[in-house]
Amino acid sequence: MGRPRTTSVPGRAHSQGPLTATVASGTAELRPDRDRPHAWQLLLDGAPQSLVDLAEPGHLGFEYQRRLGHLIDTVAPARQPLSVLHLGGGALTLARYTAATRPRSRQQVAEIDTALTELVRTELPLDRTWQIRVRGADARAVLERTAEDSTDLIVADIFAGARVPAHCATVEFVQLAARALHATGHYTANITDGGPLGFARAQAATLRAVFPEVCLIADPAVLRGKRFGNLVLAAAHTPLPLTELTRRLAADPAQARLLHDRDLTDFIAGAAPVTDARAVPSPAPPPKAFD
Repeated sequence: MGRPRTTSVPGRAHSQGPLTATVASGTAELRPDRDRPHAWQLLLDGAPQSLVDLAEPGHLGFEYQRRLGHLIDTVAPARQPLSVLHLGGGALTLARYTAATRPRSRQQVAEIDTALTELVRTELPLDRTWQIRVRGADARAVLERTAEDSTDLIVADIFAGARVPAHCATVEFVQLAARALHATGHYTANITDGGPLGFARAQAATLRAVFPEVCLIADPAVLRGKRFGNLVLAAAHTPLPLTELTRRLAADPAQARLLHDRDLTDFIAGAAPVTDARAVPSPAPPPKAFD
């Protein structure tokens, strides 16, 4: 993880209290974290989106973000700089994490909500030495314009409100990602689902239609349909770092299962890949899902 900063920490102080602002995607709230003196939660319309520790950008407080962090950590040797495309920005937590743990990485972020980005940049500023460029555009539009064979890692964490938009959850979308990646590159996506997990099963099938190597990581209770939650998918044209991923997941305070190969086939249970013609957004979270 990145080291905590020892000098004064720029950005909003807890003494200033929470902040609420209207942005394009709804009502954004920056809420001081109770456990960390320089950390802030970002909520959109009451749904938790991100946690940022201004003093320690290598800290990932949300379970799904740590799982994405494990993937960022294992796709290349430690501290090796990467070229990364983040689709969906929020509070830029994963871009900060990558900059702290893989110095000199070149990162681009697609975040359609420019008002949210301005709020985050003002109140939770980025280190000026980090090579992070934020573009105010639709994630798929940015992906369409990304050069072929130009990227080591694509992190898709795309939500319109609390739902993954339909046009960013299809075979055609994943094909664009595969085109942008180097031959040894990796694609990872955070999605949400619950109950029978029809959306998640179809998304796993969608990635398998494009990439030969796919795995899924989630809380066992989510996989059993007992609660609504996050599921993380990873894909590549080369073998995934399953051994190291499994080790890191086992050491993580939040329980998780990794499904790959036959276990993933069983999970997909015959679900068909999703094309643009029949795409739907992820299901809306049930009431009080984030209480």
